[in-house]
Amino acid sequence: MNKEILMVVDAVSNEKGVDKEVIFEALEAALASATRKKHGEEWDVRVAIDRKSGDYETFRRWKVFADDSKELEVPERELRLEDALETDPKAEIGGFVQQPIESVAFGRIAAQQAKQVIVQKVREAERAQVVDAYRDRVGTLVGGVVKRVDRNGIYIDLGSNAEGFVPRTDMIPREQAKPQDRIKAYLREVRSEPRGPQLFLTRAKIAVKSNDPRIDPVGACVGMRGSRVQAVSNEIAGERVDIIPYVENPAQFVINAMSPAEVMSIVVDEDAHSMDIAVSEDKLSQAIGRGGQNIRLASQLTGWDLNVMTESDAEAKSETEAKELVANFMKQLDVDEDVATILAQEGFSTIEEIAYVPQAELAAIEEFDEDIVKELRNRARDVLLTQAIASEETLDQSMPAEDLLLLEGMSPDLALTLARRGVRTREDLAEQSVDELADIEGLAAEKAAQLIMTARAPWFEAGN
Repeated sequence: MNKEILMVVDAVSNEKGVDKEVIFEALEAALASATRKKHGEEWDVRVAIDRKSGDYETFRRWKVFADDSKELEVPERELRLEDALETDPKAEIGGFVQQPIESVAFGRIAAQQAKQVIVQKVREAERAQVVDAYRDRVGTLVGGVVKRVDRNGIYIDLGSNAEGFVPRTDMIPREQAKPQDRIKAYLREVRSEPRGPQLFLTRAKIAVKSNDPRIDPVGACVGMRGSRVQAVSNEIAGERVDIIPYVENPAQFVINAMSPAEVMSIVVDEDAHSMDIAVSEDKLSQAIGRGGQNIRLASQLTGWDLNVMTESDAEAKSETEAKELVANFMKQLDVDEDVATILAQEGFSTIEEIAYVPQAELAAIEEFDEDIVKELRNRARDVLLTQAIASEETLDQSMPAEDLLLLEGMSPDLALTLARRGVRTREDLAEQSVDELADIEGLAAEKAAQLIMTARAPWFEAGN
C-alpha cells in the first residue's frame, strides 16, 4: 500500500480546501509526465491510482484508426485496427488500446512534476471555487483592500483567494486609489478565465426602484438630510452619486438618467438601439458633463447609445431626415410630394410598413381613398419584390461556377473567395496573374501559380 500518496492527498486537500479527486488527478498527470520523460515524450501514458490503497498502475495507450486511413501522424501513439486487434480483440476505431508497463517510483518525481502539476491543479480549483462563490452575487456591492494599481485599473483583494478588478474605464474620474485602501464596488460580471482577473467591478451611476409603491426609492437611498448617500460618497473619495428612479419605459428611463439636465425632446431608434436627446442650448454642456462623463454614464446605465444635441440641431436633423424620407417615397413609389409627405407625417418610415401594415391603417388616413390605398400597397410590394430579385442576382453573381469548383486543387472556400473578387469561372482564373491573387490570405504564391496553370491547360490543348 502506498501510504505516501494518500498522505500527500490528505495534506494538500486539507491545506487548500480542494477536493481530493482533484489532487489524485494531478498526481496521475505528474506520474504520466515522469513516465514519458523516461520512455519518450511521444508516448501516450495513462496512470490509474487506487483511491483507497494509494497503489497505482501505468499503461501505454494507442489510438485506433481504420486500416485504410491516411498515414499515421504519430506512430508512437497510433495504431491501425488490424494491429490494435492483436493487442486487444475488442479494439474499435476511434477508441484506445493499452498495455501495462513498469511504473516509475513516486519518490523520484515528488519534488518535480508532481509539485508543479499539483500547484497548477490547485490553482485551477481555487479559481473555480471563486467563480462559484461569486456567480450569484453579480449586481451586489463587494468590498476589499486595494492590492495594486496600474494603468489598466485597480486590483482588489476580496479575501478567500478572490481578486476583483476595476477597469480604468469604470473608475471614478480623478480617483486616487493606493495599496491598502479599503474600497467598495459593484460586481458587474464574473468570468471563468484561466489567468488574470475573474471578478469585474465598476463604480458608476445607479438606478433604484421599489416594489412597494408607498416607498420612495430615491429618498430611501438618500436618507434623512442625505446621511445615507453621504456615507457612500465618503467611501468613494467624496465623489457625487447620482441616484435616479428606474422605470420600464426606455425613453423615460433615459430622461431620468440624464438628470440634472432637462430633456426637451427625445427620438427613439429601436433598430439602431439609440436615442437622439434634445436639450436647450444653455444646458448642453451640463447634459454632456465634464469630459462627456454624464452622457457616458447615462448610456452605460440604460444600455442605449445616446446622442445629445441642442433643440435647434434636433429640429434641423429631423427636418433633413423628413426630406430624405419624402424623397425616398417619391422615388420608390413613384408618387408626388403631397402623397409622400402625408405618408411621412403619418409615421411611415419604410416601404415594408406601407406594404404590410393592416390595410385599415392606410385607409384611416383622411386624404386617402380605397383606390389610393390599394395602389400604394401594390407599388410598395412591387418595390420589395424588385429588391429581392436584385439581391438574388447579386448573390448568384458572387457564387463560383461549377468548372471553377471542380478545378484540380481548388477548395470550396477558395472558390467562393475568388468569386467574390469577380473570378467566377475557370477562364476567369486563367486570365489572372500570381500578383493579382497575392493578397488572398492563406494562398501561397506557389499554390496560386499551380491553380492558374491548371486553369490554362485547355489553352495549350487547343494549341496542339
